[in-house]
Order: sequence, then structure tokens, then C-alpha cells
Amino acid sequence: MAAALSVRRADYADPVDAAALVWLLDAYASDPAGGGEPLSEFAKTHLVRELAARPQAFSILAFDGAQAVGLVNCIEGFSTFKCRPLVNVHDVAVLASHRGRGIAEQMLALAETIARERGAVKMTLEVLSGNAPAVKLYTRIGYEGYQLDPAMGTAQFFQKWL
Repeated sequence: MAAALSVRRADYADPVDAAALVWLLDAYASDPAGGGEPLSEFAKTHLVRELAARPQAFSILAFDGAQAVGLVNCIEGFSTFKCRPLVNVHDVAVLASHRGRGIAEQMLALAETIARERGAVKMTLEVLSGNAPAVKLYTRIGYEGYQLDPAMGTAQFFQKWL
């Protein structure tokens, strides 16, 4: 008999959820789609405490029975043009053994429910162009490239390490 899939908001104070979050994010970071390098010991040790200290952060976990199999981390931001919150989906991770089962879609649906509860005007995320399955999923569930005026083109995501 197959275990039941459950998707729920993570409780940062729950040791099971905390361990699952760190383990799943480390697996994602170690995957080529996540950069191919595991989390630092500092990140592993401090991540949950730092997320819990930020009321604008929330996480979604997926479990196949007792096994943690998926994670979404979200951070609330602010749309100055709309003068309302927005929610950035910062991480979407599903174990390779469980991909293709609709788990990411279920986690993102719960993230959207929470974003709506917070009064968010939109959700944002970034994805590597070579991650075709993720791009296909995000497009199918309503995400699209960001642009204001087609003549100005679509937005690009940049970073600068400090």
C-alpha cells in the first residue's frame, strides 16, 4: 500500500519539520538545479532559527508518509506599484525519487493560499532556463515572464554577492 502524501505549512518550532526543511534544502542545493553544492554547516545550523525570526518567511513541506519529499520556501516582499505585499517563492525542491507526481504543484497551491491570506497582489519566482520541467510547471499553473511594456522586453534576474 502506498503512503499518503501530505502537504502542509512547516512549523519552524517542530523538530521534525526543522530537520526536514534543512535536509530537503541541502538535497536541493546539492542537485545541479540548486547549484550542485551542499549547504554550509553554518546554513544547516542556523537556517530554521533565522527563518523563524522573520515573520515574512514561511515554508511548505510535503511528506510521503513519514518521509519528507518536498519543500517550498517563501519570503514576503512588497510591491511599491500596487502598495501591497507580494510573495517570492525562493526555493522549490522535490526529491528526484518523487518528481513528476504533482508534489510541487500541490505545495505551490498551498503557498498561493497563504499569499492570498496575507493580501499579496502577486507571487514571484526565478527558475533556471535549462530546468525545462520546472518552467513547464510554472507556465502551466499561471506564472509568466515579467514585463511592463513589451517594447522594453522582459525582466532579467541579476545578483551581486556581498
